[in-house]
Amino acid sequence: MNCEKMKLLALLPYLAPLASAAVISNANQPITYDGYKVFRVLTHGQGEEIERQLQSLKAVQYNLNTQTNIEIAVAPEDLKKFEQMELDFQLLDEDLGVSIRAEGGFYPGGEMRIASTPNWRRPGALPDKNWFQSYHSFDDHLKWLDDVQAAFSSNSELINVGKSSEGRPLKGIHLWGQGGKGSKPAVLWHGTVHAREWISTMTVEYLTWNLVNGHLNKDKTITDIIDKNDFYIIPVVNPDGFVYTQTTNRLWRKNRLKHPSSSCVGTDMNRNWPYQWNVTGGSSTSPCDETFRGLEPGNTVEIQALVAHSRELVAGKGIKKYIDWHSFSQLILLPYGYDCKKRVENYERQIALAQGTAKAIKATARGLGSTFTPGETCPDLYKAVGGSTDYMQDMSKAEISWCIELHPSGGGASGFVLPPSKIMSSVTEIWNGMMWLLPNMNK
Repeated sequence: MNCEKMKLLALLPYLAPLASAAVISNANQPITYDGYKVFRVLTHGQGEEIERQLQSLKAVQYNLNTQTNIEIAVAPEDLKKFEQMELDFQLLDEDLGVSIRAEGGFYPGGEMRIASTPNWRRPGALPDKNWFQSYHSFDDHLKWLDDVQAAFSSNSELINVGKSSEGRPLKGIHLWGQGGKGSKPAVLWHGTVHAREWISTMTVEYLTWNLVNGHLNKDKTITDIIDKNDFYIIPVVNPDGFVYTQTTNRLWRKNRLKHPSSSCVGTDMNRNWPYQWNVTGGSSTSPCDETFRGLEPGNTVEIQALVAHSRELVAGKGIKKYIDWHSFSQLILLPYGYDCKKRVENYERQIALAQGTAKAIKATARGLGSTFTPGETCPDLYKAVGGSTDYMQDMSKAEISWCIELHPSGGGASGFVLPPSKIMSSVTEIWNGMMWLLPNMNK
């Protein structure tokens, strides 16, 4: 996530990664995470010193807050060593491998089979809402887009903005209302930039489903929203990484681009946008690191395709609203990431809209709404360069450019590995936020 609270390498880019980072980056065999335990280490203001201790472990770090806690998944062979450190910790997940399998979408080394809810396809009609009861394969996500477009054929078209480095499509859908396609400013949504953030895929699709369903049912508010905006929605912009999380490594973050000078694979696509790419700090120059920025600005084929698409929108009616959807930590983040002292020119408008969106999310019925915190990527979170929201703000001149970090607020058993039972509550609260934001941003 650009926004992702992953946080160690983004927040402290010059500290060495945990010992397991290179191992996991280079792994050719499926990683089950069986026996890994997830802990929250309370740091009591000594986070940097404790982080140095943890570097000796085979582990995966979920997040870092040096003033309060570090969440970390420790391999079974290093559990005794971890316990001997005598740190103040809480156990969050007894067995990460069990939690991953319970999620229903990861079957390493065997036939790919997502534990999907049956009968979601309805020929000629909008897919059934039970689609959002489980996670799905990449191929099924493509079929889902086909079915949504077919159900809304007079006001939509499929878009394919390019291909991944392994040849998979960057496929999405374009929705429009009165005035015809391309007649209104763009609302552009990107999901699954970071491969392991499956809830971002489901969220973007849930928003799409509700827009289409509302228009088909002549909902006045939704019809008005679509009449005033052209929606360009790409649920999975990192398809290679996404597929890899379903076959080999559930916690994979980057794309799958191979590098000529390294055996390590993948570039962090949200450090690769060709704007402020080489600012010191906020990304890594090592291909083995989670926040590797790439060998050149915009050198990944996925980012090249997304840049070209954004330029097409700018050349048309421009970009009204951009959201890069990520998980996790429940944040609504404005630019900038590359400069902690710079503030967007229309800050007061953007932060007011972010606060209103957060309030609407919190007000979700039956007390189900979560607390989302508005702020700026830097200094409120961390320095991050080569990011999408900075690019869209300054290069694409988007009026509003955000990264939204989704449910949950912390890691453990429901960080990146969010159970299917949590999908509906997570996406519903975001829909409530969008139902406040979309009408109000046009005022």
